[in-house]
Amino acid sequence: MPPRPAQMDKDETLAWLRRISGDLATATIQRLEESLPWYAEMPPARRSAVGLVAQAGITSFIQWYDDPGSTPWIASDIFAAAPRELLRSVSLQQTLQLIRATVEVTEERVAGKGEDLREGILLYSREVAFAAADVYARAAEARGLWDARLEALVVDSILTGETDEELPSRIAALGWHGHGEVAVLVGTTPAQFDVDQLRRTARKLGVDVLIGVQGSRLVLVIGRAEEPVRTEEGGGELAFVEIAKRLEPGFGAGHLVLGPVVPALVDAGQSARAALAGFAVARAWRHAPRPVEADDLLPERALAGDPLAKQTLVERIYRPLQAHSTDLVTTLWSYLDNGRSLEATARELFVHPNTVRYRLKRVSEVIGWDATGPREALILQTSLVLGSIGTDATRRRGTPRRAS
Repeated sequence: MPPRPAQMDKDETLAWLRRISGDLATATIQRLEESLPWYAEMPPARRSAVGLVAQAGITSFIQWYDDPGSTPWIASDIFAAAPRELLRSVSLQQTLQLIRATVEVTEERVAGKGEDLREGILLYSREVAFAAADVYARAAEARGLWDARLEALVVDSILTGETDEELPSRIAALGWHGHGEVAVLVGTTPAQFDVDQLRRTARKLGVDVLIGVQGSRLVLVIGRAEEPVRTEEGGGELAFVEIAKRLEPGFGAGHLVLGPVVPALVDAGQSARAALAGFAVARAWRHAPRPVEADDLLPERALAGDPLAKQTLVERIYRPLQAHSTDLVTTLWSYLDNGRSLEATARELFVHPNTVRYRLKRVSEVIGWDATGPREALILQTSLVLGSIGTDATRRRGTPRRAS
């Protein structure tokens, strides 16, 4: 049975397309150089790789025109000709510009060969555009998974304090925009954790965050962004406590502990250790606010054996008071031992109650804690106990002799 005229026309068209495929590729490269400035500025090796993609596209179209059912694998195969690094140097927008230039050149060369061929070019260009979007979407997904793993590794290094020379480069690879002071916020992971919403909230607050999910525990490393955040009253940057309050809805139920502020991200391990220690004992403070600062949990942390809390209490409270005046230490001891009674303290020290008031005011000025409040009184009394245990006089005190 002789071939039908339509089949003969298609066979002739295919033969003609195969003959001019080389000329089409050359004309396409010339069009790219003339119309796309970014292509002309590329290194020779990458220009060659882009040319391979264009050549593969033309060859693939001829195969597709012969067998339209091959679309799924032929369209994707175009990008297999490009080296992997080309995806990182050529954007999706530039790839679509490449497809458009190739289609325009092909349409110009095949003009007058019939509407069937022109329609085939349009259909195929659509398939190639979808294939390009799929390639870039997969690359973005793989990059996102890699970024998530790298972020988890960085947060874990900060929590464990196992920092090394590679930590700054890993942080830079994550696109960290924070600068200056940093604090670590520890809470519980919500049942439906929306990490994107948490990042959007952080951006609105002008801060950058590193997020680590460790089972039921959610950890945020918070750093100030380049642009300062202004309060509604027009003041300076938001305090980290205020930032933690704004981020609080992104955490699950339970305690939320903010570590102390440190000068830079490389020092975030200090804030993390305090925040984790505070998170472990926060339930011991019945009316702890949310969020609560790790330094407000110093007594509980010290009772749990946290050496950092013990050192902080002694260095921030006991030693400054002792260095300033022994009378302040004595008055504070007496005031706390007498149930915070001014009259009982005055009687024990043989001074006027106003003198006790004055000394307690001086205590507050020296260390920043007010002994008249019940919570701060606990902090001060714990520091006095720890400081007394560590004094030279206590260490020189020997064991009582047994009676002979």
